[in-house]
Amino acid sequence: MKTYKELPADGGSDIVGQVTEQINRLEKRLASVRHTVTIMSGKGGVGKSAITTNLASALALSGCAVGVVDADINGPSIAKMMGVRHTKMEYGVDSVKPAVSPLGVKVISMDLFLAEDETPVLWNAATQKDAFTWRGIMEMTVLREFLSDTEWGPLDYLLIDLPPGTDRLPNLVDLLPNLGGTIVVTIPSGVSQFVVKKSLAMAKNILNTPVIGIIENMGEYICSDCGKTEDLFPSGHTEEMARQFDVALLGKVPFDPRISVCADEGTVFVADYGDTPASRVLKEIGEKIQTFFERQG
Repeated sequence: MKTYKELPADGGSDIVGQVTEQINRLEKRLASVRHTVTIMSGKGGVGKSAITTNLASALALSGCAVGVVDADINGPSIAKMMGVRHTKMEYGVDSVKPAVSPLGVKVISMDLFLAEDETPVLWNAATQKDAFTWRGIMEMTVLREFLSDTEWGPLDYLLIDLPPGTDRLPNLVDLLPNLGGTIVVTIPSGVSQFVVKKSLAMAKNILNTPVIGIIENMGEYICSDCGKTEDLFPSGHTEEMARQFDVALLGKVPFDPRISVCADEGTVFVADYGDTPASRVLKEIGEKIQTFFERQG
């Protein structure tokens, strides 16, 4: 048996050629996408995927062509929230057609390829306890394939819903060097923002990627009977964080339990409850995203 030092070059695997081909395919597939936007939080439980779902729908309602990539490979939820969970996937020679929501939003998610709701994502390994060694690499490989093998067609916006963690954005920037912008979602609590600040620092100060702004979620609760507004968390932290990092505070989305109900049912909150305070804020944020890119030229 030959050792790796005895193998000629890369052993005939043509690693460089494979990587180059993937990069070229990715660039070709995304050539018709005007703007790519990552949505991140750094910390789970802040409602980031619900925000992504409703922002995509709000942009679609305004006449934009929108796509969404669920980059949370192990905990996908976008397909269910967008109401496309049981879409039968259609395959081409070297591509797959995305699922399409009732508002025309194109969606790709690992959940669309799983047989049952409770089916976990398992990676090939001698044992599953050993799979963690390759998990990060395999997740990025799947994400690359989502981006490069999906028939997106012409899109105004492709939103990429990142899983929690400050390490996700650097990996994505390697795939998308022309990333259009990043949106950071937080709740007002100090614990959440302690982690979210790390994501902001990574995006703005280390990777030098454009940050569109911060969205505060679930900051206020509006009584459905009397209309009185009360804070769910101590307020004021989000404004301070925006000033610290010199980024825009795009809006504060008040807590509305119907957002969760719509997510569970796969219906569109901003369409079904368009006149509510939360929907109005989400639509205003969608307009600010469009304004951001208009100013970029």
